[in-house]
Amino acid sequence: MSSVWEAAENKRIVHIRHNADLMCSHLFYDLDSCSRLKMFTQEPSDSVFPLSAEDNKIFINCKAKGSPAPHYKWKFNRKDLDIGMDFNYSLVEGNLLINDPQATKHGGVYQCIATNAFGTILSREAKVEFAYLQNFSSKGRSPVLVREGQAVVLLCGPPPHFGEIRYSWIFNGRPSIVVGDNRRFVSQRTGNLYIAKVETSDVGNYTCVVRNVMTNTTVYSSPTPVVLRRDAVMGEYEPKIEVQFEKMLHVAKGSSVRLECFALGNPVPSISWKRADGSPFPGKMKINHSNGVLEIPYFRPEDSGLYECVAENSKGRSIAKGRLYTIAKWSKYVLDSDLHWECKANGKPQPVYRWLKNGQPLVSQDRIRVDGGGLTISNINLMDSGMYQCLAENDNGVIYASAELKVVASPPDFSIKTVKKTTLIQRGGEAIIECRPHASPRASYSWRRGNEFLKDSKRYGSADRSLMKGSFLPFISLKTFFILAEPTKITVPPLSMDATVGESIVLPCEVSKDSTLHPIFKWFFNGKLIDFTRHDHFGMIGGGSSGDLMIRNVQLKHSGKYVCMVHTAVDSVSAAADLIVRGPPGAPVDVLVGDVTDRTAQLSWGPGPDNHSPVTLYIVQARTPFSIGWQAVKTVPDSVPGQMIHATAVNLNPWVDYEFRAVAINNVGVGEASMPSEPVRTKAADPEVAPANVSGGGGSRGELVIVWEPVPEELQNGEKFGYVVAFRPLGTTTWKQSVLASADASRYIYKNDTFPPLTQFEVKVGVYNEIGEGPFSPVVIVYSADEEPSVAPPRVWARTLSASEIEVFWKPVHQSGSKGQITGYEVHKHHKWREGKKEALTSHCITSIRFLNVCTVLMAGCAISCSPTRVCDPPATFFTISSAE
Repeated sequence: MSSVWEAAENKRIVHIRHNADLMCSHLFYDLDSCSRLKMFTQEPSDSVFPLSAEDNKIFINCKAKGSPAPHYKWKFNRKDLDIGMDFNYSLVEGNLLINDPQATKHGGVYQCIATNAFGTILSREAKVEFAYLQNFSSKGRSPVLVREGQAVVLLCGPPPHFGEIRYSWIFNGRPSIVVGDNRRFVSQRTGNLYIAKVETSDVGNYTCVVRNVMTNTTVYSSPTPVVLRRDAVMGEYEPKIEVQFEKMLHVAKGSSVRLECFALGNPVPSISWKRADGSPFPGKMKINHSNGVLEIPYFRPEDSGLYECVAENSKGRSIAKGRLYTIAKWSKYVLDSDLHWECKANGKPQPVYRWLKNGQPLVSQDRIRVDGGGLTISNINLMDSGMYQCLAENDNGVIYASAELKVVASPPDFSIKTVKKTTLIQRGGEAIIECRPHASPRASYSWRRGNEFLKDSKRYGSADRSLMKGSFLPFISLKTFFILAEPTKITVPPLSMDATVGESIVLPCEVSKDSTLHPIFKWFFNGKLIDFTRHDHFGMIGGGSSGDLMIRNVQLKHSGKYVCMVHTAVDSVSAAADLIVRGPPGAPVDVLVGDVTDRTAQLSWGPGPDNHSPVTLYIVQARTPFSIGWQAVKTVPDSVPGQMIHATAVNLNPWVDYEFRAVAINNVGVGEASMPSEPVRTKAADPEVAPANVSGGGGSRGELVIVWEPVPEELQNGEKFGYVVAFRPLGTTTWKQSVLASADASRYIYKNDTFPPLTQFEVKVGVYNEIGEGPFSPVVIVYSADEEPSVAPPRVWARTLSASEIEVFWKPVHQSGSKGQITGYEVHKHHKWREGKKEALTSHCITSIRFLNVCTVLMAGCAISCSPTRVCDPPATFFTISSAE
């Protein structure tokens, strides 16, 4: 914006200049240079902050041009802010820093005030708000009774919140998400769930899920039961548009618009969109799969107009209309005639106006008249000097126009702004020697170099102050000297680069300079001066003509713009570079489990931050009560690409509790795992695993002993798990079966005294649960119990080998002379006056054994046995033997 002001009162006002947002007015005999307190170069803006921000600080910008440099104050909720009395606040070069902010204490309207000797200006007001999301009430929700074919609207009623909110609904518990289609719709404006036509499958419990995008917190409502009434079925009826957009909507240029439209009806209505003028939709517009949402990104004036949503079925149609307007940018201008200033601004709704002088409200009184955007000052005097601001505001915000009114009358005076005795300038550059005496009416100026008067030329030029001739007040002069210095140049600037988390990098900054100058290096990160005493990661290295920035162990938070600024006594130079830090992706969010079968589970999740390296792959992991930690599970697709945020877990075990999580991978590495999903149990199925290691044998006469390894719990596939033991004598066709209704059973004994010892049986063990029967194990041969041996060895003797060693011998028993199968011998030794004990077992082909560390006198005996647990009757004859002394 630029305009020229002209004013005259009795021909004594000679010049008024207005440039950009600055009105510079010097009235009554003199027009000095343009305002010494200029426009704001940085102003606070409306902001929303999450309280969980990593650095837990808020930085509100404010900077104004002025000479002398202005000092700053702040207002909070339109009251002066005493920064010294609150440790949370501090000033950083005029900017306001809030440490450890609290929503209730620090949320509100902030305004920056800049003041110097020439007046005060106020910045725009900025609203600072904090994102939050409270919990739903724990109070239960009443059932909703509906008929089949009827429409229903389930109210979400979100809890108190602030910041962008996303809504979704869960059906019958966490695993099942309500997916929008042409029959069901979740409004992102109200959070309500709309079902155009109820079906029997809709009966169940519905839970509203609210997520705050900025704080990434999620809360769940109490379930709303939907109960089907059986008394009647709803007939067909024409569409009724239940969700519709505003009839008039003002949209800022460049913003995005989301229009919702959904209708209830039977049959289910179809939704279509069109523009009333018939013009086609540009390619940028998006209509979702259910046609319930029209999205217009990057809104432009040509997108303005009347939009129609049409819902129709076989019973009729319904239309919703709304007009979109472009919000024009503010336009402002000021006219001055006979000391009447008028401030006008365009906007919707129509703005209202306020006037300030030196930051204080102006009201009509005496010579001052305030009438909306007009300000009239009659008979101006010295007391009217100051900074004036016009404020125009409506629901969309506040804009400011500033002007300085200076009323002076004095001879030339350098006491306030003297001319420097020496001026250090760079060779080849421009030199501006300020000559600003305080004078009214305006002084005439002339310059000399030595005895030579200077005239305007290509090398020399004076400001337009000399336009006024014939000063009638005293004459004054001052002298100054030039000292030349070479300009400062950045010869090695920082370059934009990529880095990986954990690396250490150096951003160079090297200058060439005049030998008489001492450069001062400063680094800025995202507009903030780096304090090297407070940051372990940052360090400045070099010296003299270099001030390189080292970033140690670079982290994701270090991505941004870095500026190297070099100051000398005569000039300042700067160079900027962008640093992109790439790291493993962040954890995915909101892992949800959809439909679950006995072997599969449908999973979905939200993408986490990619940390400047696109996600290339997702891995799905699962955990059960029987697994050791998290294990990767097989999915469909087998490899989940980075752009896909859903998959189906397969090859799961039936009737097992599972938790799932997702892990993202990019070219940098493997990211953090998401939070686990809510536990879900797969459905039951027939058992599929038979018992392992089926065997048997032994026992008492007439017994058939069968043993096996129990099936682990995670493979039982359902409740009421048990075993079916089947057996039959070898060569027969009929199986005998016995059911063991215990999942822990591992042994079965069948007793029948009629079958002879060591009868061969075919044996198999099967499984079952409440769903059905499973497989049998492979058939194995198991022997029934054998008969006990009936004779002992006919002869036993021994010999001494040493003082502590003897060897015992016996004559083997012929198999024909014993009833039981002879498989080996038991050898017992007896200390005198003590009970005997079994010393060793041997196979049937061994007929001697040695004893070490025996007593001097002992008795030994020998017995035969078919079973390690049975001793023959009668035993062998005992004898006495002494070891050698």
